[in-house]
Amino acid sequence: MGGQGRRPAAAQGEFALPETITPALPAVEAFADLDMPERLLASLTAQGMRIPFPIQGATLPNTLAGRDVLGRGRTGSGKTLAFGLALLARTAGQRAEPCQPLALILVPTRELAQQVTDALTPYARSVRLRLATVVGGMPIGRQVNALRGGAEVVVATPGRLKDLIDRGDCRLNQVAITVLDEADQMADMGFMPQVTALLDQVRPEGQRMLFSATLDRNVDLLVRRYLTDPVVHSVDPSAGAVTTMEHHVLHVHGADKHRTTTEIAAREGRVIMFLDTKHAVDRLTQDLLNSGVRAAALHGGKSQPQRTRTLSQFKTGHVTVLVATNVAARGIHVDNLDLVVNVDPPTDHKDYLHRGGRTARAGESGSVVTLVTPNQRRDMTRLMAAAGIVPQTTQVRSGEEALSRITGAQPPSGIPVTITAPVAERRPRSRSAASRGRRSHASAARRVTVRQSSFDAAA
Repeated sequence: MGGQGRRPAAAQGEFALPETITPALPAVEAFADLDMPERLLASLTAQGMRIPFPIQGATLPNTLAGRDVLGRGRTGSGKTLAFGLALLARTAGQRAEPCQPLALILVPTRELAQQVTDALTPYARSVRLRLATVVGGMPIGRQVNALRGGAEVVVATPGRLKDLIDRGDCRLNQVAITVLDEADQMADMGFMPQVTALLDQVRPEGQRMLFSATLDRNVDLLVRRYLTDPVVHSVDPSAGAVTTMEHHVLHVHGADKHRTTTEIAAREGRVIMFLDTKHAVDRLTQDLLNSGVRAAALHGGKSQPQRTRTLSQFKTGHVTVLVATNVAARGIHVDNLDLVVNVDPPTDHKDYLHRGGRTARAGESGSVVTLVTPNQRRDMTRLMAAAGIVPQTTQVRSGEEALSRITGAQPPSGIPVTITAPVAERRPRSRSAASRGRRSHASAARRVTVRQSSFDAAA
C-alpha cells in the first residue's frame, strides 16, 4: 500500500506523506503533450485551455497512465481538471449499464458537487460521456432516472449515494476510477464511515485519486487503506503561502462591530462574509438589506434551489454581498472576488484557509479580513500560527480611513432594498389562467409578488 514504508517528517497537524516507490512520470508544460483523446484536447482548446496549472501538469501524465494519486493543492489551484480530465479520458469509449456507473467522484457538499459537474460537463460532452449528480436536498426521483438511463460518471455526496445504493438504484461494482475531492472535509463532517463503506464497493483493482487543499491526519486512514503506490504531488505545501493573498486582522470594539461590518458590506464590488450560525447569517442579511446593501444568505437551512439561485445572483452581481456559514467555504468558485470577511473568526485554521480560498484564486489577488474583538485576540493569534500566516494587524473603527483603505468600506445608502428573482426565472402564467378572472388574478399576483419579494430578501 502507498501509505507503508518510510515517511518524511510531517508538517504540523498533517500526516507524513507516503513515499512513492515507482518513479512518477515527468510533468508536461502543455495539454497538447498529454496522451488524451483528440476530442478532449479540442474541447480544452475551445475553452481557451492550453497551459495546465502546476498540479495538472504534474499529475495528469500519471493519472492518464492509471496511477493512484495523492494531490494537495489550495482551492483554485486547478484540482478539478487535474482529476477530471484523466477520469474522462480513461472512461471515454465505454458505456455504462443502467445503475452501474464506471467512474465516481465523491465530494462533501452539494455546492462542490455542482461546481465539479459544471466544470466537467463540456469535456464529458466532447467524449460522449454522461454525468449524473447525486446529492441530498434535491428530488431523488430525478437522480434515480439519471442512473437508470445510464451514467458513466457519477458526482456524489456520500449520504445521498448511500441512500440510492440501499434502495437498489445504484451499484458500484463497475466503478474503475474513484476520486475523493476535499477528503479532509468529508472526515470533518463525519462522513468517514460512509466514505470507506463506498470505497469498499468499487472495483478493488481500480484507480483511486485523492485531492484536497489540506491533508490532515483524518485522511491518513484513506491513504494507507485505499491508495497503492501513489504519486504524491503537493502544490504550495505552506498553507499560508498564497503570495497574491493579503491577510488582515482588524481589531474592533464589540459595540462598533456591526457598524464596521455594514460599512465593509457597502463597498464597491462583491464580498463574502462568514458567520458562525444560520440565525446570525439571516439576521445580518436582513440588517444589510434594511441599510441599502444588496445582500443574500447562504446556509444549510436553505433549499438547494434557493442556494443555487443565491449563488447565481452573487456571481452575476445582482447580489453584491453573500452572507454565509461554512457551507460556502468550499466548492464555491466566483471569478474576480477580491475580498472575504470573517465577521465571526473561524475556530479552526482549516476553516480559515478554506474560507480565504474563495479569493486569490488561480493567480488573482485578494484579501482575507477577520474582525476580532478584544476577547478573541488570543485565540486568533493561535489560529494564525497554526495556519502558518503572519497577518497585518490594524485597530479600526467605523468611518475611519484605515478601514476604507483596507476593505473599501463606505457608509451605506440607508435606503432599504429588496432582492427579487430575475424576470427570466419567473414562470409565465398559462393562457387558461390568464383568461379566467383577470382582475382577481392580477390582485392575487400582486400579493404573491409582495410575499415573494420578502422571501427573496430573506433568502
